[in-house]
Amino acid sequence: MNLFGTIYDKIIAWSKHKYAAYWLSFLSFIEAIFFPIPPDVMLIPMAMSKPHHATKYAIYAAVASVVGGVIGYGIGYFAFDWVKDLISSWGMQAHFEQAMEWFKTWGVWIVFLAGFSPIPYKVFTICAGVMQMAFFPFVITAAISRFARFFLVAKLSAWGGEKYADKIRRSIELIGWGTVAVAVVAYIIYQLLK
Repeated sequence: MNLFGTIYDKIIAWSKHKYAAYWLSFLSFIEAIFFPIPPDVMLIPMAMSKPHHATKYAIYAAVASVVGGVIGYGIGYFAFDWVKDLISSWGMQAHFEQAMEWFKTWGVWIVFLAGFSPIPYKVFTICAGVMQMAFFPFVITAAISRFARFFLVAKLSAWGGEKYADKIRRSIELIGWGTVAVAVVAYIIYQLLK
């Protein structure tokens, strides 16, 4: 079954579209609020296919993510009662509770670390609002972490360039199904340890 190859080819095609930078910005914006797919899935192939634009793409992704993070913060601050059921329906209740504990322990530093965390960024933006974290430290740390992350991802992707895009394409089924297998095993282990 060529499932991941088809998805990969679509993402590569989207990354070369004339409006790709706008789609990347939109994806970064909504990912910081509610969307489950990180913008890296577009940023990486965009930077690989056009390495000379990698810095520009990283800036688009970072700015949009910070703006989306401000919206997420506002949701947590002003409308948390309205969205708490959504967090549960997204299956992120455990992530949310863990993030709340981290906020209590680490304060503003957790926003910085969240920019690099595998836990969805939206969890941290909404938590920051719920915890009524000081707004300007939130924005500053969010900006630093998101710019650092997207610059790192874009520059590493640009460094690899087209030659790695071809190598990834040849191995994408193995990578995709291997990732699914690891996720399933991790989920089973997590359920057994609960």
